[in-house]
Amino acid sequence: MLHTLFNIFLYSCQSLSKSSFLLSIMRSYLLLLGLMVMSCSLASASDPSPLQDFCVAAPPTPVLVNGLACKDAKLVEADDFLFRGIHLMGNTSTDVGSKVTPVSVAELPGLNTLGISLARVDFAPWGINPPHTHPRATEILTVLEGNLQVGFVTSNPENRLITKVIGKGDVFVFPIGLIHYQRNVGNGYAVALASLSSQNPGVITIGNAVFGSNPDVDGDVLAKAFHVDKNVIYEIQSKF
Repeated sequence: MLHTLFNIFLYSCQSLSKSSFLLSIMRSYLLLLGLMVMSCSLASASDPSPLQDFCVAAPPTPVLVNGLACKDAKLVEADDFLFRGIHLMGNTSTDVGSKVTPVSVAELPGLNTLGISLARVDFAPWGINPPHTHPRATEILTVLEGNLQVGFVTSNPENRLITKVIGKGDVFVFPIGLIHYQRNVGNGYAVALASLSSQNPGVITIGNAVFGSNPDVDGDVLAKAFHVDKNVIYEIQSKF
């Protein structure tokens, strides 16, 4: 594409005056710059594409890469691509009444470099998957059983809540990086399956990050941020 644009540029220059020539240079420069910026944004929109058939994650090594080092292809086995137990119900006897069973590259080494992962989410009656965000992935949630209230909040300054009650067979998408949550709105158990556009989507649970960080975020900072007394902040931090 750049070669074609350059040829067009040279052809147009042959019939232009000096001032027009300079203007044409500026326009061409801006066009090429725009194409470069657009290419960079597209390149970083998701996990890098694999350059081989597979790259099964090797055991931990001192090598630091954006992903995990590859296991020797000659040693790869079918079990490297297998995860068992996604049909098993998670223990929902937690403070929030839910349990997430992840299937990321940590649990399924064959996912390495493939840019996708999975999670099962079980809900006790009226249990929640608390507000959180995935910094590296968009999430598509499919309800398998029960009814869930789902929602996400748009970025500043609108901070608009997009929410819906969905049932068995319904699919809902949470855009990458946005804070979102799910809540079981029934008296029975609910189950959902989440697909994520990264082998390692990451998860930041808002309450844990803000009030349960290590070390604690200074109480003065949080008191001003939330417009409450510091004692309120200390009380909340004590629960994390």
